[in-house]
Amino acid sequence: MKKEDCIFCRIANGEIPSRTLYEDEMFRVILDLSPATRGHALILPKQHADSLYDLPEETAAAAMALAKRIADRMRQRLGCDGLNLVQNNGKTAGQTVPHFHMHVIPRYDGDGQTIGWVPGETVEKELDEVRDILTR
Repeated sequence: MKKEDCIFCRIANGEIPSRTLYEDEMFRVILDLSPATRGHALILPKQHADSLYDLPEETAAAAMALAKRIADRMRQRLGCDGLNLVQNNGKTAGQTVPHFHMHVIPRYDGDGQTIGWVPGETVEKELDEVRDILTR
């Protein structure tokens, strides 16, 4: 179901013009208007889901398969040296538009981007506690 006041629903469903790379019955893939690198794209489901938590599993699986196809095309046609798939959920995680979307960011040697995180320290007890919580 489309959400009327959602800008990504409107883009995904063709109500707002975009530089579309791919479209099918489930998704529209567009070039990001604030790209991290040359070719940075967004995968937008046409059906609204605020985040991954709300996305049907079938749509999540289809989004990953589509990301693979877009990534292959980027490597072949743009000659990127690597690729980041970025998918944020919730404000704390950096989600700025409450509509599930996946960033497909081609990476180039020396592109100046630092997409990542600061690795933490391994604490054996904490690893065991978290494993036990998540596997109960």
